Amino acid sequence: MAGPRAYEYITYRLDKKALDKNPIISPDIGSRGRVTTPLTPRGYVRVSGELWKASSTDSNIDAGEEVVIVGVEGMSLFVAPLDKCNHEPSDQ
Repeated sequence: MAGPRAYEYITYRLDKKALDKNPIISPDIGSRGRVTTPLTPRGYVRVSGELWKASSTDSNIDAGEEVVIVGVEGMSLFVAPLDKCNHEPSDQ
């Protein structure tokens, strides 16, 4: 009898924690995320702990790479590799 009660309590606590988290309405352009599945050119990225459908605007991006959001259309994001967005012109 204790087993099912313990299971109910644990799942209640885990579900409540997930439901109490405030969702992102829409990530801002310029926000950073991490690729969770390879973008070839479509896949998924994680932004602020949430999983989003995404498309690469440049080329294929491997899982684990950091990206920056360059556009939003509905519930999908357009992303570019972070290293390509960080190149500053040199002062030479």
